[in-house]
Amino acid sequence: MSAQTSAGLAVSDARRSRVRISIVLMLFVATTINYADRATISIAGPALSKDLGLDAVQMGYVFSAFAWSYVLAQIPGGWLLDRYGVKWVYAAAIFLWSAFTLVQGAVGFFTGATAVALLFALRLAVGLAEAPVFPANARITAAWFPAKERGMASAFFNSAQYFATVLFTPLMAWVVHHFGWHHVFTMMGALGIAFALLWTQVIHGPKDHPGMNAAERDYIERGGALLDMDGQGSARQANVGRTLKQLLANRMLLGIYVGQYCITTLTYFFLTWFPVYLVKERGLSILQAGFAAVLPALCGFVGGILGGVISDMLLRRGHSLTAARKIPIVGGMLLSMSIIGCNYVQADAVVVGLMALAFFGKGIGALGWAVVSDTSPRESGGLSGGLFNTFGNTAGITTPIAIGYIVQSTGSFNGALVFVGLNALVACFCYLVVVGEIRRVELR
Repeated sequence: MSAQTSAGLAVSDARRSRVRISIVLMLFVATTINYADRATISIAGPALSKDLGLDAVQMGYVFSAFAWSYVLAQIPGGWLLDRYGVKWVYAAAIFLWSAFTLVQGAVGFFTGATAVALLFALRLAVGLAEAPVFPANARITAAWFPAKERGMASAFFNSAQYFATVLFTPLMAWVVHHFGWHHVFTMMGALGIAFALLWTQVIHGPKDHPGMNAAERDYIERGGALLDMDGQGSARQANVGRTLKQLLANRMLLGIYVGQYCITTLTYFFLTWFPVYLVKERGLSILQAGFAAVLPALCGFVGGILGGVISDMLLRRGHSLTAARKIPIVGGMLLSMSIIGCNYVQADAVVVGLMALAFFGKGIGALGWAVVSDTSPRESGGLSGGLFNTFGNTAGITTPIAIGYIVQSTGSFNGALVFVGLNALVACFCYLVVVGEIRRVELR
């Protein structure tokens, strides 16, 4: 490259816009609201279970309701993204899940089996509406970010799951304590509906964003950004079954999918049983539990950002994409096994500290969506992300129910924490033994 060309590129880089930063900020806010709405049931859980007379197994099934429909809708949701476009499918998803969350506040007007059935149905509806979100996040990231920034961008929006707890758990616990569990759902639903309207005004693809200049478009395209936020449209979506068969037959993708299931087990413990663990096993009040959950969530958030920084730094320093993604994932999962140590300590402060260490590690290792952006076929990013999320969020079905049975049969959470820690170990095995080289899949 000549000196004149290099100088031209430097000037171009200096003048390029930074629209992609506002895009990832919107993904962060959307994901924060997304996870806060998932967590409403865990914060309301102790008071709700008392009002409705639910035991541990019944609460496990209520906790899992969201994940049943969420998992079943992943592949259809991914297809909708590829077929109808990310922006409007995403906006509709935000509006619908927020409306269903808001209506959950009305469950308190019913009693007995009717209240339980209505709550279960509304949690199913929330899961159904949220299904397209993470495949869309991955698709937007692949379209807007060059490869060397993709790990950080993915880690940033994925870390919102912890920030949601930092920001909203104390607030929701305060609302439950002072006004009752019903109002948590009303508050979060109204917030999400307002954000859905903002989304329609801010989000555009790289090819048509009014604030993006040619210098930024050239920069991200040179770095490997796909530019196309909405896939290839209906022309390439005729044979969904054949595409799914190719994705499932790929050993690398299968290892990534199973690994994500194990990683997501930790997420769903935190989203469902963790506040109940603090109240029933450790004797905290719901208000104390809400504030105690902040430190682990904050550490998970910091770990999530750090995982992206480490991955992109390794890539910039010349390490392969495979090494840059696997090193934080495996290291983070090993660290997250410290959750088992909570079984061997008595002091509440030490328990919270070990949980914080475990979720710091989980945050570092939560690079699955960066890997999806790296590996998904160009023409089927939504479908590939949907399949990835199907495997991952199957843990949302199995984890709450399994822990419910463990707690019911043993009378404690000790076995539950071992169950969660062993899943982290299996995730390490998947990435070290099964996945192999990380690369973009080409469909035949």
